[in-house]
Amino acid sequence: MARNSRDNNRNNRNNSEEEDSGYIEKVVHINRCAKVVKGGRRFSFAALVVAGDGKGNVGVGYGKAKEVPEAIRKGTERAHASMEPIRLKGVTIPHEVRGIHDGGEVILRPASEGTGVIAGGGVRAVLEAVGIHDILSKSLGSNNPAAMVWATIDGLRQLRSAEQISQVKAQEAAAV
Repeated sequence: MARNSRDNNRNNRNNSEEEDSGYIEKVVHINRCAKVVKGGRRFSFAALVVAGDGKGNVGVGYGKAKEVPEAIRKGTERAHASMEPIRLKGVTIPHEVRGIHDGGEVILRPASEGTGVIAGGGVRAVLEAVGIHDILSKSLGSNNPAAMVWATIDGLRQLRSAEQISQVKAQEAAAV
């Protein structure tokens, strides 16, 4: 009995950490690096963290330290500092986009209400942190967690509302 409750607490803490501040924080990946020295191996850790408010703002942070909790803390601080607004249409995105970063490529498509988040790994973490509830995604190329997260952010940065698109078209027509 005690073991199950401890396992549940551990899973809840790792998957999604929602603090009193109201931010959704997700640890996407923890990387362990070893340096071989005379006395053995020295390990260091790097944590990729995504943070969002669930209302259209998201940030990504990468923290490095000798201990895992410190790396996660640093990554979380950097994610909060790098938050940026994303244009949404209700609980989905206004149009289809393709995000590319390094070897990772992500296609994001709007979905009808009730579809849910059809995504995996780092892409899902970013979309849930932003506050998107209905979306379809396809991952192409690399499956490196950092590349997938940054490709998703790149795609979300490209989103424009219908008003913005009509303004750009009106300006182009006026210029011609």
